[in-house]
Parts: sequence; structure tokens; C-alpha cells
Amino acid sequence: MNDIVKKYTEIGLQLGLDIGTKILGAIVLWIVGRVLIRGVLRLLDQATKVRKIDDTLARYLHSVASVLLNILLIVTVLGVFGVQTFTFAGILAAAGVAIGLAWSGLLANLAAGVFMIMLRPFKAGDVVTICGTMGIVHSIGLFVTAIDTFANERVFIGNNKIFTEIITNHTENPVARLDIKVQLPHGADVHKVIKILEEKLPKADHAVSDPPPFIEMTGVSAAGPTLVAHSYVDSRKYPWALTAANLAVYAEIGKLGYPIPAQEVVLRGELGRLATAKADDVRGFAQV
Repeated sequence: MNDIVKKYTEIGLQLGLDIGTKILGAIVLWIVGRVLIRGVLRLLDQATKVRKIDDTLARYLHSVASVLLNILLIVTVLGVFGVQTFTFAGILAAAGVAIGLAWSGLLANLAAGVFMIMLRPFKAGDVVTICGTMGIVHSIGLFVTAIDTFANERVFIGNNKIFTEIITNHTENPVARLDIKVQLPHGADVHKVIKILEEKLPKADHAVSDPPPFIEMTGVSAAGPTLVAHSYVDSRKYPWALTAANLAVYAEIGKLGYPIPAQEVVLRGELGRLATAKADDVRGFAQV
């Protein structure tokens, strides 16, 4: 009896020692692997900087390398526990096919990300409007593109969705044009306003003097003459330039002392009498 107990005890100790050794080896391998992966990714980042590779492509390569190296590390760690890596690779491939069929959208996003890197409709740092979202491109990932809005929010948009929408790149060209609508009241000196805006708009923040701004009269509305001021600005500062130009227009119109444009409404007949009666009631209430 004692021999049997001793035998099973030895087997248990040996089994525990083997499992403990494998667990310890796997932990050490994981830690060392993670350190090596960080080192490789750091070297990759340095290499892309030395070769002056575009930030967008550099970040994409970093993402791809990170995913592949971590998968390789997981397979290696599983090999420590005796899992056949070839069997695991087969299982992983089969699972990939099944997941791909179920989540075809992810594969579409992946393919779209590759094409965006190749076609380069925009790059990291560009100011863009995509799917109704305006902001600065932070990165193009394997499946999604990250955009930092001017409200300091990070928006993630699926790469495939981007390819099905209109992409507006505000910084592709060095100079962008702003179109600012100006509503003047009746009786305003249109020629004077045009001359002042042509002089002041190039002095607004982020504006450029070449080409010079031009202002056109587009018509006369019920409130008065309507102008559109076309100002050229640094495309990299598009949102801030738009705000600065609007402020400049508002300030100059205010200096001229024109009243706020308003549409005059004349009520006749019964509606006019009712409106007059209500106005008298309001004045009487105010006097009380």
C-alpha cells in the first residue's frame, strides 16, 4: 500500500513539476517575447523615420508588424505546452475562413485599408471631411481610420465605409478658398462694403494675399443685397481660417453701422387690424 502511495506521489510530483516548468517557461517566454516585439517595433519606427517614410504608411506598417509578431508569440507559447504549431496553424486558418465568411465586413475594411495606403487619398495630419465628420487624420489602421475632430473627440470610421463615401481633403492643395455669405440691409453701400472686405480679408488670421480675395453680389433678397466673399487661406489651417474670416466680415460690417438685415412684413385687412390691436395691448401692459 505504501509503495502504491509512494508511486502515485512521485507521479504527481513529476507531473506538477513538468506543468510548473512549462508554465514558468511560458511566462518567461511571453515576457521576453513582448520585450523583443517592442524592440523590433521600435527599430521599425526608427527605420521608417531614417528613410523618411510617410507617417501614414509608417503607422500602418507598425500595426501590421505588431499583429503578426504577437500571433507568432502566441503560437510559440502554445508550443511550450506541447500544442502542435502546424495543427494550430491549420485550426487558425480554418477559423479565419469561418470568421471571414461570418464577418466579411472586417475583410472588406482590411482590403480598403490596403488600398487607401496605396492610393493615398489622404494621409496622417490632413484635415478631411469624411462621412460628415471633419477633423485631422490621426491614423489609418488595419480596419478603421481614426480622426480627431475639432471638438477633441476621436472618431473611428470603417475603412470600407470611407471608400463608399465622398472624401474631402482640405489640405491636399496648399491654398483653399472660403465662401462667406454676407447679407446686407436695404440701402447699404454695396461698392463700399466690397472695397473694405477686399482690403481687410487678406489681413485675417491664416489668410493669404495671393490670390487676392474677390467679392461678388449674388442677388437681392427680401432682407437686402446678398454678397459672397471669396477669401483664400492656408489649407492646413482651414477651420481656424474660416472662423477668422467670418469674424473679420462681422467686425467690418458692424463698423459701418448698418442695422441688422430684416424682412419687412406688411399685414393688411383683418390680420393687420388684429396685429395692431395686439400691439396696443402690449404697449398698454408695458405702461401699467
